[in-house]
Formats: sequence, C-alpha cells, structure tokens
Amino acid sequence: MTLHIKEQGVYTAGGIVQKAEGVFDPIHGQLADAGQVRYSDHCTVFYQLPENGNGKKAAFLHGYGGSIVTWQRTPYAEGFADMFLEAGYGTYLIDQPRYGSAAKSSKDATVSARPDDLTWFTQFRLGSWPNYAEGTQMPHEEADIDQFFRLMTPSVGEFDAQLVTDTAVKALEKSGPAALITHSQGGIPGWFIAAASENVTGVIALEPGTFIMPEEECPAPYASNSAFAIPGAGIPCIPVPMAVFEQLIKKPIIVYFGDYIPKETVEFPAQDHWRAVLALSHTFADCVNRHGGDAKVVYLPDEGIRGNSHFMFQEKNNREVFEHIHKWMQEKGI
Repeated sequence: MTLHIKEQGVYTAGGIVQKAEGVFDPIHGQLADAGQVRYSDHCTVFYQLPENGNGKKAAFLHGYGGSIVTWQRTPYAEGFADMFLEAGYGTYLIDQPRYGSAAKSSKDATVSARPDDLTWFTQFRLGSWPNYAEGTQMPHEEADIDQFFRLMTPSVGEFDAQLVTDTAVKALEKSGPAALITHSQGGIPGWFIAAASENVTGVIALEPGTFIMPEEECPAPYASNSAFAIPGAGIPCIPVPMAVFEQLIKKPIIVYFGDYIPKETVEFPAQDHWRAVLALSHTFADCVNRHGGDAKVVYLPDEGIRGNSHFMFQEKNNREVFEHIHKWMQEKGI
C-alpha cells in the first residue's frame, strides 16, 4: 500500500497544570518542589490527512494495554489507520490520558511488573495457553506473539473514564466532525464522548467493555463467571440520565464482536465474560432503537467472518473486517 499524506502532526488536548507553592530557584532549587509546575492529564493525538481525501475523518480510541500503535501497522499486517487513510479518511489516533505518549499523570502511580501476559492471552480469546483457538486469524509463530505483547503498554494510574471523556471531547474540537472508533475499555468513555461531543458523527465500538442505558432501564448485571465480573452479580451496564442517553442516540451506532463467544454459560471465564457482554449489547441496541436511535450489533461469524479474537483489527483478515465497517459507514454517510 502506498499512501500520500497531505498533512500530519501531533497535538495534545485537555489536561491540567499543577502549581506548587513558592518561587522556583533555577540555581539553588532546581530539584526542589517550590514554584514548580507540571503539565499533565491530557490526551495526545497523532493525525494524518490524505491527499485526495473524501472530506471525512475517523478518530480512534484504544483500550486497556493499548496506545495509538493499536491502530497502526501490526507486526504481520497493515493496520486500520492505513486502511482508513487509503479510503480517504483523515485519521486521528488518540492516546488516552495516562497511557502511551500521554502518560504524564497528576497522581502518583505504581506500574506493576508482575508477569500477567497469559491473563490477557486468555481474556483476549486468543485461546487456552499454550494452545491457540482453532482456525484463529491471529498469527501464532513465536515471533508473532512476542511482537503482539511487546506492543502493549501499562496504564500509569487508575483508569478515569471522566478524564478520558473530557480530553477526547477537547481533541475532537480540534479535529472537527469524525466517526469515533473505540476498542474494549475505550468503549466505556466512548459512549460518554459521543453523548458529549457534537463532533462525533457515529460510533463504531469494537467489543466495548460495557454499555450505558437510561437509569430506569438499565438491567441487573448479566450473570457471568468472568474474572472481571462484579462478584456475586456479573457484568453491569452503566446507568445514566435520560438526557445523556438521548444525546448518544442521535448518532448511528454499530457494535462488533469477534469469534469464540459461546451462546450458553461455560466454565472458561474469559469466554463467559464475552458471552455476557455480547448479550448485554443486544439489550443496549434494543434500548437505543426503542428510543428512536439507530444501533446494530454484528457478530462476525454470522457474517461469515471467522477466526477473530478480541483484536479483530490486528489479525490476518483485518481487511475483511475493515471492509464490513466501511460499508456501514458509507451507508450512514459518515
């Protein structure tokens, strides 16, 4: 693929400036707190605008362990960002506050060095270590999994959905109208971003962590033996005021899920997690549509697209997934 880029750049959005009491002394107090300032809690955006573009834009928000690299070229395939550029979209890749290039936090934090990559191998539905899922689209030579895990990045501090929302809304003020493409944990603030920003033209949520629904219609948590479920309860939705929900559903919404999600409760916690989330997604879509919105849930195997994990946009058939998304975007004019 050859891309012709008209313009590219990096900018930050949102954030705060912390100020310590006193007067900074550059000679005797360079390492002291007095008078110091700290710029933090912003998001960082890398953008590219293609030559001969289609006049539309797409903003991308990564999930837990991700960064803008999530959307760029994978170790074994072209990335979604390049595909959208090739299709004529300006692309805006957002590093959430306290992640990646936006890791400068206003709060002290400890970054754990505990080995946990096999937890995520399981949670991402790559298989049951050391075995990969049958028919997987994720390359699984030793060099492939080495590169996959080395692209992950730690969170510097606790996840703050409100902070992510506020900074992304600011980022979209600079980008202008754009479709919002979210993944996993990034899908949680994604709903609030779409509700808060007039610059979001539509939402493409790739296996979002959960969903928002009106306070009086939010169901009880969906039972699951997931390691990430509320103990004794399950996978919850997030109740919001009707006014927030009504702002969200002004935009067309599509939610995607990959393969290896069972229809019935299973012992495998990671699979049962996504079973509950997928079930909750249909309740969400029904709620959106009942209130006059436009929401659709796509389970890729039902579309004949098989072998995808939680990272459908980084696997060998990601072009096929992109084309499905792009067709929907064209239908909606976004």
